[in-house]
Amino acid sequence: MRMLSKLCAILEAITGLALLVAPAIVVWLLFNAEISGGTVAMARLAGISLFSLGLAFWPFKNTMRTAARAILSYNLLVALYLSYIGIRGEWVGFLLWPAVVVHAALSLLLARSWLKPEANG
Repeated sequence: MRMLSKLCAILEAITGLALLVAPAIVVWLLFNAEISGGTVAMARLAGISLFSLGLAFWPFKNTMRTAARAILSYNLLVALYLSYIGIRGEWVGFLLWPAVVVHAALSLLLARSWLKPEANG
């Protein structure tokens, strides 16, 4: 089971990075379909999710600290990517900036919690 978890973590992280870097190629290879516009942004958000899922099992220990690192990376990367989209002015819906604020606030709270030393006992 441990080896399978390692394999899954590595594959999810690699797939996530591929979706972040070249979403159109990944979608074409998987589904033989073209994507453009907002679907590129959604594919990149899926990539962030898969990358964070891979981190959840890295370094292959099941601890709350590892899980917190994964959810922190997810919220931080989503906040940064959505901010980038908003600043560029493309595909800005009325919930984009509230979503940025929520993910940024969660990132700050998670970072604060993650940086605290773990209580023994």
